[in-house]
Amino acid sequence: MHDLTPKDIISMPLEELLPIANKVRKENVGSEIEICGVISAKSGSCSEDCKFCAQSAHHSTTIQEYPLKEKDAIIESAKEAKSNGAERFGVVTSGNRLTLDEAKVIASAIREFPSIGILPCASLGALSEEAFSILKEAGLTRYHHNIETSKNFYSKIVTTHDYSERINTIKRAKTQGLEVCSGGILGMGESWSDRIDMACTLKELQVDSVPLNFLVPIKGTPLENSSSITPLEAIRAIALFRIILKNAVIKIVAGRETVLKDFQGMMYSAGANGMMVGGYLTIAGGSVSEDQALISEVQKLWKEE
Repeated sequence: MHDLTPKDIISMPLEELLPIANKVRKENVGSEIEICGVISAKSGSCSEDCKFCAQSAHHSTTIQEYPLKEKDAIIESAKEAKSNGAERFGVVTSGNRLTLDEAKVIASAIREFPSIGILPCASLGALSEEAFSILKEAGLTRYHHNIETSKNFYSKIVTTHDYSERINTIKRAKTQGLEVCSGGILGMGESWSDRIDMACTLKELQVDSVPLNFLVPIKGTPLENSSSITPLEAIRAIALFRIILKNAVIKIVAGRETVLKDFQGMMYSAGANGMMVGGYLTIAGGSVSEDQALISEVQKLWKEE
């Protein structure tokens, strides 16, 4: 099993691959499913030109735009996520980075999270060390900053900043002693070689959690006419990331409903051990009750392993 090469993973029959990926999951991360929720705390008018994103000012989408939400709104959303079964809650903002004043508003909200009983995460762009320090002091435990894809494919998706900015931001977060959540989007036209390179980069960075999104083409973005990857291709990709990354949380996020459809249960057979509930940033998710039913079913099966 441990002698599998990436080439083996992308070529072997799924009926042989999935038991291997599931065994890697069981041996390295156990049988708990990490559940998180998220708030889009600041939306739209982003200066970056990420081709997949509805929030870019470079694209013509119908996304709602608004400035940073107030502390109380963030706290109420965290309480809702807790009621939905989430153990982690991410505060997410559009734009390349926040001002220090904006970071302080989010820090003030994060200080209230222990009383809610939920762990604070944040995705706030390419923050400075000072901003990271403010948030860490307030109780931030994990920072989310996707690398999105491979280094070689990145310039085909983003041109307003370099891949190295992504890597350096992750390293700054780790320097502050924060856990790091970093993944990307599959189905943007990248090759299997790009997916392997992306997984290997995340392994080298020693990230703690890897959110895998599947592209949902959004009208008005350059990728609006992209074809979705197939459910079985998505399942194979999840297995690839599990086998390469071994002990990271593999969290399946946006696009799982539209891409996996009736195959959502298979993502756990492929090695996933996390998901987001209650919707995403700019697209709706499935119902919370359906997600909770799926989680309960999977955990029951895992206990019987």
